[in-house]
Amino acid sequence: MTLHPANFEHIRYDVKDAIATVTLHRPEKLNAFTHTMRDELVAAFDLIDRNDDVRAVIVTGAGRAFCAGADLSMGAKTFDYDARGKETPEHHRDGGGLVTLRIYECIKPVIAAINGPAVGIGATMTLPMDIRLASSDARFGFVFARRGIVPEAASSWFLPRLVGISQALEWTYSGRVFNADEALAGRLVKAVLAPDDLLPAAHAIAREIADNTSAVSIALVRQMMWRMLGADHPMEAHKVDSRAIFYTGQGADAKEGVVSFLEKRPAHFTLKPSKDMPPVYPWWKPREFS
Repeated sequence: MTLHPANFEHIRYDVKDAIATVTLHRPEKLNAFTHTMRDELVAAFDLIDRNDDVRAVIVTGAGRAFCAGADLSMGAKTFDYDARGKETPEHHRDGGGLVTLRIYECIKPVIAAINGPAVGIGATMTLPMDIRLASSDARFGFVFARRGIVPEAASSWFLPRLVGISQALEWTYSGRVFNADEALAGRLVKAVLAPDDLLPAAHAIAREIADNTSAVSIALVRQMMWRMLGADHPMEAHKVDSRAIFYTGQGADAKEGVVSFLEKRPAHFTLKPSKDMPPVYPWWKPREFS
């Protein structure tokens, strides 16, 4: 069955006023992560990228949790993929990684509104999101070593880049759960807010983007910033910057951006990421699992 928002079971997907809201929706299970949630999150981000009317994304959780981690209802076999007899080490794909890689590829800004506990995959799925806001009720935990496994969801790439290697290792070595203030001090989140202020703050950031920027510019900026984290020299950024500014400078949005500034009025940008990306995009080679 083709995944469609009307068929989603473990998330909710809503688009209003150019902002898509993705809500993890298993409140009775603290939004614990399942294969169904994995597939629905990937499908939701496919929809987001195809819809030019979506300018920004907010991801949050239903009820009192953001995501309490993997669903452990299978008990001791939860992480024993070999016992299920369906996968081999060569072909196994980590479900959290499928989600974070899809978010990484997204061409829209993604804001995490972390309303409660975010543990295990609940924490790591937020790492490729661009801005993380936390409720004062939020708790975080990279608890993998306490479960006898290792960090997943490509977090060994994301986490050190966000918070530094020492902080990343301290949190993953200890596996302890920590509060939102420590997440703020460690640069994991941008701000800690009262619970009632969390979603309004996320919407204010999304609204600022949606109302004032070029969608094509934002799509390019997001990929330029993330992908340059792995570049071995600033010359790689200079190459992409130079070509991107060459092409975008010819476009209708650049002309509108300048004229609207000179005329002291809001800009009306018209270019669409679905059909107006410049020839420089994409500038990277696709990566394959092997």
